Amino acid sequence: MPGVEQTGCDWLLLIRTNRRKTDYMITEAEVDEVRGWFAGRLPQGLFEDLVSVAVDREEIVVIGRIPVPDLPEGASDAERSGAIEGRVREFRSRTREARIEVAREAQHRFGRTVSWGVECEGRRALFTHLASPVMTRLRQPERQVLDTLVAGGVARSRSDALGWCVRLVEQHVDSWLQELRDSLAEVRRVRDQGPDAQR
Repeated sequence: MPGVEQTGCDWLLLIRTNRRKTDYMITEAEVDEVRGWFAGRLPQGLFEDLVSVAVDREEIVVIGRIPVPDLPEGASDAERSGAIEGRVREFRSRTREARIEVAREAQHRFGRTVSWGVECEGRRALFTHLASPVMTRLRQPERQVLDTLVAGGVARSRSDALGWCVRLVEQHVDSWLQELRDSLAEVRRVRDQGPDAQR
């Protein structure tokens, strides 16, 4: 803007916040940029390994591997489970300030909330993260599916049942969803090259 000094990050944030509301998919390049930024910005030794950085429109979820607690040989499953839970709590408390600092910078840069989680001996624990409300209209047969899940004790409410259905679809059609995401990324790339792209 004329007369206003803006840094590259400010322009980047301006561009991202002005994206069309119909742009639900995040491009691979955007995801790679976010992953790369976290790989470079995380304090040395925070995690043993950066497991994943997942990005959607509202949130960035960073998962890192933490060391397995030292246990005596032959420790019971209950002891192992308790030790892992204790290690996760210790990590969360000890690293809070460092994670908050990184999250603030990332939120300013990428315009998304940052949530954290850890993996320890194959178990994953997510700290506070977003649960975004999604509004939908369902016809009676669809509502009956949700009510059956609630009545059967699979879910506590219709909202919980709908979340359960989404997770089930995600588990069973993962390759199809990835193919759909790739197709949407191609559509967006072609659309961005169209005659209206310069407006």
